[in-house]
Amino acid sequence: MPLNARKAAPAALAALLAIMATGTILPAHADGPFPTSLATEDQQRLEAFETARAEAIAEARAGGSPEDVSVLDEVLSGRPSKMEPAEMAGIWRCRTIKLGGLLPLTIYRDFKCRITDDGAGLRLEKLTGSQRTGGTFYDLADETRLGYAGAGWVAGEAPMRYGTDPERNQVGYLVVLGPERMRLELPLPQFESKFDILELRR
Repeated sequence: MPLNARKAAPAALAALLAIMATGTILPAHADGPFPTSLATEDQQRLEAFETARAEAIAEARAGGSPEDVSVLDEVLSGRPSKMEPAEMAGIWRCRTIKLGGLLPLTIYRDFKCRITDDGAGLRLEKLTGSQRTGGTFYDLADETRLGYAGAGWVAGEAPMRYGTDPERNQVGYLVVLGPERMRLELPLPQFESKFDILELRR
């Protein structure tokens, strides 16, 4: 279930009523539905996660500048660890790394991200920069990472949620690397690249 949402039975009932009333599939609120409640295309992206990741990293290392490849290796370093939801909440520095696709490797400067508890779980929002993202984290049986379902939008647009526009959907996994660093990995983005990483640091 989304992190910190184990007391959300009333919310789950409200979500069920909303589904019945609108016919809209809402983000999962239990252990099993992620990723099976996602759109078929997004489930397929997650199924291709490891292959897309390996191919994109190889492409980035082969075609990126030595300086950028060194940064990428640093971003990819570290071992998964656990962090309590309360520790994850707050403001983070975040930067996007785009691998493969139009360019082999693109590293953006730091922007500001925020993780909050909205009552149904922990949510991420990228607050600054021209490209924004926001979404919800989900518990998985694999405790080394968390599921992520969100959406992207451009600065100036209203924030979007997963499922509002299939072309804006973003899915992936969050890897916690310690109290000061996490890595959100997004396979097969709709635009530009083959694999995106949003590195979060304090």
